[in-house]
Amino acid sequence: MRITTLTNSKNITFVNSMSEQIYSFRDPSFNPHQAYYYTLLMQIDAKSFSYAIVYDNDVLAWGANCDIAELTNPQQLAEELEAAYKKVVVGLSSSVFTLVPDVLFSKDQVANYARLLDVKADERVLAQSLDSQNYIIYKADEKIIAAVQRFDLQNVVYQGKGWITAAAQSKPGAEDLYLHTENGKAEFLYFKNGNIRFYNKFDYETEGDLGYYAAFVCEELELTPESVQLKLSGALKPDDKFTTSLRRFFPNINYFNPHLLNVPAQIDPQQILTLAALSLCASSEVV
Repeated sequence: MRITTLTNSKNITFVNSMSEQIYSFRDPSFNPHQAYYYTLLMQIDAKSFSYAIVYDNDVLAWGANCDIAELTNPQQLAEELEAAYKKVVVGLSSSVFTLVPDVLFSKDQVANYARLLDVKADERVLAQSLDSQNYIIYKADEKIIAAVQRFDLQNVVYQGKGWITAAAQSKPGAEDLYLHTENGKAEFLYFKNGNIRFYNKFDYETEGDLGYYAAFVCEELELTPESVQLKLSGALKPDDKFTTSLRRFFPNINYFNPHLLNVPAQIDPQQILTLAALSLCASSEVV
């Protein structure tokens, strides 16, 4: 394992191993004893998590690809995870979910909705409001739920809620199709008259996979790729093979890069977009 520290007034450390790259950052002004002024944002996947500590829209500390074991038994991140924060927002990742219109949602029917998710014995179903018109019902591993209970389940939201909220606030037009890529997942989002018309997530590996799903979504929405304004965010870069392939079919591509938090110049805002967008999420009741 090789550790490289970029030394300046605000340090970022990169820890490289054969299978992963771990990032961390801490502003010199960060003080865990003043955490009651701070907000803790966390984004949790099946095997790792990311976090950001925010004060007055400034990112004071950040970590990515952190070991999930730190949630239940903090060692390296004890200062960060055991402090008493003013606010905590925890985003849980899930590839299996369904949306239910608010007017049709009932707590008493959650068990019936869950039948659509093929829930295993070691999984738990969560239901909460996604926006003013939809509830999202999704499943998560019981071990992950147990790990985040220390932060209070009322502070847990669906991981994509912040990104969806940021997109809604950007006043999307009738030709705007949002595509966010992260950890081999492609999320597509489309609004009609300011309301969610389509939202889904797909696994992809190749540029062919991504192009197929983009074309499929356009067909479902009765949109032509030539007319779509494809708004990218996340892992795709302007000249990488995925974006280059998409440009063959989507001539109108630009990046969705809302200013959500003040991040140090060494951190690409796209790298922490979904994490930063959790700052837009208020606590919501978890069923």
